[in-house]
Amino acid sequence: MKAARIIVDVPARQTDRPFDYKIPSKWEAFVQVGMRVIVPFGPRKLQGFIIDIREVEESENMKLKEVEELLDLTPVLNEELLGLGFWLKEETLCFTISAFQAMLPAAIKSVYQKRLILRNETSNELQTLFGEKDSIAWKDLPEALYRAVKAAIAAEEIEVVYDVRDRVQRKKQRVIGPAASKRALEELAASVRSAKQQDVLYYFIENHQEVAAHTLKEELSMTDAPIKALVKKGILYEKEIEVYRNPYDDEQFERTKPFPLTVEQQAAIAPILSTIENEQQRTFLMYGVTGSGKTEVYLQSIEAVLQKGKEAIMLVPEISLTPQMVERFKGRFGSQVAVLHSALSAGEKYDEWRKIQRKEVRVVVGARSAVFAPFENLGIIIIDEEHESSYKQEDNPRYHARDVAIRRSEYHHCPVILGSATPTLESFARASKGVYELLTMTKRMNEQALPSVEIVDMREELRKGNRSMFSTLLHEKIADRLQKQEQIVLFLNRRGHSTFVMCRDCGYVMQCPHCDISLTYHRATQRLKCHYCSHEEFLPKDCPACQSQYIRFFGTGTQKVEEELTKLFPQARVIRMDVDTTSKKGAHEKLLTAFGQRKADILLGTQMIAKGLDFPNVTLVGVLTADTMLHLPDFRASEKTYQLLTQVSGRAGRHHLPGEVVIQTYTPEHYSVQLAKKQQYDTFFEQEMHIRKLHQYPPYYYLTLITVSHPNLLQAVQVTEKIAAMLRQKCTPQTIILGPVASPIARVKDRYRYQCMIKYKREPGLKEVLRFINEHYQTAMIKEQLQISIDFNPTMLM
Repeated sequence: MKAARIIVDVPARQTDRPFDYKIPSKWEAFVQVGMRVIVPFGPRKLQGFIIDIREVEESENMKLKEVEELLDLTPVLNEELLGLGFWLKEETLCFTISAFQAMLPAAIKSVYQKRLILRNETSNELQTLFGEKDSIAWKDLPEALYRAVKAAIAAEEIEVVYDVRDRVQRKKQRVIGPAASKRALEELAASVRSAKQQDVLYYFIENHQEVAAHTLKEELSMTDAPIKALVKKGILYEKEIEVYRNPYDDEQFERTKPFPLTVEQQAAIAPILSTIENEQQRTFLMYGVTGSGKTEVYLQSIEAVLQKGKEAIMLVPEISLTPQMVERFKGRFGSQVAVLHSALSAGEKYDEWRKIQRKEVRVVVGARSAVFAPFENLGIIIIDEEHESSYKQEDNPRYHARDVAIRRSEYHHCPVILGSATPTLESFARASKGVYELLTMTKRMNEQALPSVEIVDMREELRKGNRSMFSTLLHEKIADRLQKQEQIVLFLNRRGHSTFVMCRDCGYVMQCPHCDISLTYHRATQRLKCHYCSHEEFLPKDCPACQSQYIRFFGTGTQKVEEELTKLFPQARVIRMDVDTTSKKGAHEKLLTAFGQRKADILLGTQMIAKGLDFPNVTLVGVLTADTMLHLPDFRASEKTYQLLTQVSGRAGRHHLPGEVVIQTYTPEHYSVQLAKKQQYDTFFEQEMHIRKLHQYPPYYYLTLITVSHPNLLQAVQVTEKIAAMLRQKCTPQTIILGPVASPIARVKDRYRYQCMIKYKREPGLKEVLRFINEHYQTAMIKEQLQISIDFNPTMLM
């Protein structure tokens, strides 16, 4: 007899282990490890993953519950991904089920529905509720009847059942085909009286094959009636077939050929091709200035992998997944490419994932979660813009795509390429020590000079009486470019109209009632919004604190800049790109395509325009406020500022026209601003490393951040204090425990947040201590609304 060991969909400590279930004899032959099943668990039915199948004795088998249903015909997790799930559990201290679900598209995550079934006679009130139906959904039950239903369940008049189903609906298409030979159709066409039916028959005499029903109706300009009549007579047949939701039309992409490589590109690709050829695991850090042609090296490396019959994963940050990036890959590899990113619907993502699972594609281009693509013969993994913080998942399991990529490459004996013009200090330090192999590209592809950068001190502008958000220099340069009909990119690290709303009389700032953060004013809707919990309210006419009418907007948001641009340059056509204008599906692509077709002169945007864009006519880039990130309570603030300024500057002068960059700042003397001007990464690296060493931060030390949140402030403080005391007791004296302190944003969604930070070089028992802490507070987490999050190597300290 066979039994399956199953991880069930209950993310809790007590259930974070396999449970044994009997496999019905009818399924014994084809049940496999990695499949999803439905199993009874207490009174409920739940989804589970099979992680092992074993032989059991008859006596043991008798005691086991049976697997109720198979959700898959082929495994959704292969052997490697199951192993990766257990590794993630250990590395990030998450539950096994959370690790498995992180690897699968959202559409596969099951939905549980509670239903009530009428079994015996019950009270008139409940009888009326059911009416003619023998079952009703729990969510449709009126609250007033809860007590009566509870009593009826106890009396076994009503039974509660749980339905489990996938969220996804497979897309079906109706097709029509001929059920007779051509000759038979010709004979029938002569005898049929209806002209419309004759048209349909002649269509199938010419094209003797099945066709989509909507295509047939369009081509013959007719309704369904004549087709249905012929189906009824048995002359034609109809059936439903499954089709993919294809977000991209592969026909629209022009095929491209590899470009000849420059000397630098050849030097960079040689060691990569040699590891592909010899099937070795190596991690490369490709450090190349913006516009040095890193993408072409990626494309040609993937080409080499495909020629060996293997597969490739290409990760790019979500905001760089522009139509341009997709076009480059689809243009080179056509329909062999699957694309996975957040702008796709759940159904589209599921279909792209299934193409990978069914081995219909060999390259996947996607954001963070594409690192789990179910390939079985990987030849290369590339992470572009490896410094991007979006490669780290901020909720459970808190994995970094780079660590998962390296882990997978060890399994498949293949190279990993981390590419960036501004690598993270940790990666560059590893490359300097020889842990990664450094590949350097210092020149732009067409030998084009890097753009000239000018820094404007906004304090001086204020002293001269210029209260505008545009310095005199930037104003002149925008006017000049508009006259020359060249394009401009303006970058601002904020969305909304103004950063905050303040009373000029008493200094009162409009705050979110649920979070310790000021509300942002959005002009289009005339509302104030919290960008943390989505709370919204109308803008008051008077100050709520002192009733003064002098309540004004401060700071600069994208909407406000757009307004000022239209006042100063009424002739300029402006495209604004921020979360508000790109929330609709496809909006991102439409706006960028319009800018690429020169339907606008100025592209104004937030972070989403800083990377991956390549427009030949852009000759001026303006950074309106370089300081936005400098003053955040984060040890990486200088690094993030340097990276962002370098990336934005890289959008200018990428082709034959020379580029210029104007950076406006209130702290022009800061080294991250000064070194971004000259694009001197090596100098920046040395200076920043010196500061990190001084203050005991990565890469000299590892960091782990523990955040405790609770609706009651005292409870949050007490638990954090106990955790800090426990850590001091269990860790070695060399380990530094900081805190407890209030988080930089001390309250979010009415929950108070406290944190403590662990800095360590070697602390072999740390994971065990943290696992013990997690288990110790497990009951409080379930019953008392306590939340504890443990983040190894955090990218966000807010």
